[in-house]
Amino acid sequence: MSDDRHPPARFNAARYCLGANAAARPDKTALVMVGEGGAVASLTFGEADRAVRGIAAGLLARGLKPGDRIMIRMGNEADYVLVYFGALAAGLVALPSSPQLTPAEAAFLMENSGAAAVAVASGCAVDPASLAGRILLEPRDIAAMRAGEPLPDYADTAADDPATLVYTSGTTSRPKGVLHAHRTIYGRRPMLAHWLGLTEADVMLHAGTMNWTYTLGVGITDPWAAGATAVLYNGPRDPGVWPRLIAAHGATVFAAVPSLYRQILKYGDLTAHDLSTLRHGCTAGEALPGELLETWTRATGKPLYEALGMSEISTYVSSGPTIPVRPGSPGRPQPGRRVAILPVDGPHEPLPSGEIGLLAVHRSEPGLMLGYWNRPDEETQVLRGNWFVGGDLARLDADGYLWFEGRNDDLMNAMGYRVSPNEVEGVLATHPDVAEVGVAELRVRADVSVVCGFVVLQPDARPDAEVLLAWCRERLAAYKCPREIRFLDALPRTANGKVQRKRLAEAVSA
Repeated sequence: MSDDRHPPARFNAARYCLGANAAARPDKTALVMVGEGGAVASLTFGEADRAVRGIAAGLLARGLKPGDRIMIRMGNEADYVLVYFGALAAGLVALPSSPQLTPAEAAFLMENSGAAAVAVASGCAVDPASLAGRILLEPRDIAAMRAGEPLPDYADTAADDPATLVYTSGTTSRPKGVLHAHRTIYGRRPMLAHWLGLTEADVMLHAGTMNWTYTLGVGITDPWAAGATAVLYNGPRDPGVWPRLIAAHGATVFAAVPSLYRQILKYGDLTAHDLSTLRHGCTAGEALPGELLETWTRATGKPLYEALGMSEISTYVSSGPTIPVRPGSPGRPQPGRRVAILPVDGPHEPLPSGEIGLLAVHRSEPGLMLGYWNRPDEETQVLRGNWFVGGDLARLDADGYLWFEGRNDDLMNAMGYRVSPNEVEGVLATHPDVAEVGVAELRVRADVSVVCGFVVLQPDARPDAEVLLAWCRERLAAYKCPREIRFLDALPRTANGKVQRKRLAEAVSA
C-alpha cells in the first residue's frame, strides 16, 4: 500500500527518478557537467535512462547478483552518478565513496562491506591486495556497459530491499555502514516542497561533489525525482565561479554548505552577474550562522533556507518556501515528519516544548535507514522504543522550531562531514613522537571550528605540528585530517582515566 509518505510495496528508486522522466520528457536535459573554462557536457533524461539500464545489464552480465555491493571510487564525473543509479536499477547495493580515501581506508570499506565489485576512475589509487576476489570496473569497462544492450526494465525490487550503503564516522575508530532501502528516496518527498521547493521547471546547481551524499541526494536525486535539471561543476575550485554558473545556466536553486556562501560573499563578484533566475539558496552540512544569513540575504535579495539531516535519515528539519526562516534555528520538522525530544535517560516519552533532550525521529519514517551494516550493538544504542535517536541534544520551542544544545557524543563536524575523533586519534597515536593524543573540535573563530589534535609528546621529542599534520595527510582522507595541532603536558582525564575531549580546548588555554 502507498500513500503520500510511503511508496508502493514494489518500488525501485532508479525507476522512480529516471523511468517516468524518460517516458514523459526524454529530450529534456537531466544533467549538465560544467568543466574548466565553462566546457559543458550534458545528458537528457532519455540518454541517462538508456545509459543507466546499459550499466545495469553490464553489471549483471559480470556475474553480480541482487543484493551484491558495488563500491564506487570515482571523481566528480557523470559516470559516477550513472554507475550509482545503474547499481540500483540492477537491484544491487551502491556504496558511494570518496576518491580522497587512502588505499588503506578504501580497503577497509571493501572488506567491511563485502563489496563484490569496485568501480574506479583513472588514476585512483587502489591496494591490489584489497581487490582479491572482486570485480574491478575501470573507465573503459563502464563506457562499454553504457553503450551495451540495456536492461528492458528496472529490477522489480521491494521498497524495503537494500539500495545504498553509506559509510559515516561513528563512535568507534572505524566508519560504520548505514544501509538504506529503495524507499529512502521516496521518503525524501517532504524535502522537495518544504526545503528545496523543487518542481520540474527548476534548474538545481549544487556546489558539492558526487561522492558526498549531500550532492548525490540534493544535487541529483531530488531534481530528477521532480523532473528538474541538475547542474554540477568539476572545474578548478574557485568561489567566484558560482555566481557565473548561476547566471550562465539559469539556476533557480543553489545548494552548498554555509562556509561556501561565506567565501562567495568574500571572493565572488555578485554584482557582476545576473542572478535574477535564482529563487533561493539551500544550505546543510553545518549550522548556518545568523550573521551569514543576514549578509547573504542583504547582498543578494534571495532567501537562504537551512536544513538539518544525517546519514541515517537525510534532512528532516528545515526552513523553506512553506516554513519561514528563524535565524539561529535550522527550522521546523517538515510536514509529515514525526520528530520529538526524548529524555536523555528514562522513559521514551516525548518531552514538552522548551525542554532539552535527545533529538529523535519516529521509526515509521520511510526515509530512515534499514540499520547499521553488521553493527547490531551500535544499532541498539540509537533505538529507543519507537524512536531513532542520533545523539544530538536539542529543544523544540512553542512554535515547533528546533534549537541545538550540543552533542551527546563526541562526533565532530568537518566541512559538513561527520568525523570520528577515535579514527583520527588512532592515526596520530601511531606516530613515534606521540605519547598521548586526544582529538576534538577547536574554535578558531566565533563561527568556525576545525578538527584539532591535542598531543602529549614522547620524552625528548620536539614539537613539530607540520610533521604530525603530514603524517595524517598520508593516512586519512583530506576532510578527516586535523587542521591544527596543539601540544599539552597532559590530557584532561576523568577519575577513571578517560580523556575528556570536551575539555581539551580549555587545557590549551590553561
